[in-house]
Amino acid sequence: MTKDVGKYVEGYDVCQRMKNRTEVPVRKLIISKVLEKLWIYLIVDFITKLLLVVGKDIILVVCDRLFKMAHFVATMKETSAEKLARLFRDNM
Repeated sequence: MTKDVGKYVEGYDVCQRMKNRTEVPVRKLIISKVLEKLWIYLIVDFITKLLLVVGKDIILVVCDRLFKMAHFVATMKETSAEKLARLFRDNM
């Protein structure tokens, strides 16, 4: 029965024209802004679940989008937002 249904669908013009598309429709290309200054546009993330070394178990990663330069700062899981801001200020 599956083969018969498949043959019917392949030969039926309306079924072929009304197929669902699996790919995303193409949109207009959006051009990114040209970055001009270092350390203005940043990406900040954490590397977590690391082994405890010298009381530190997380790495704060700060990356500049222009030149892809990165700074890595070791910190603790329990670090407050104020302490993270100080780490950022002192290590950049």
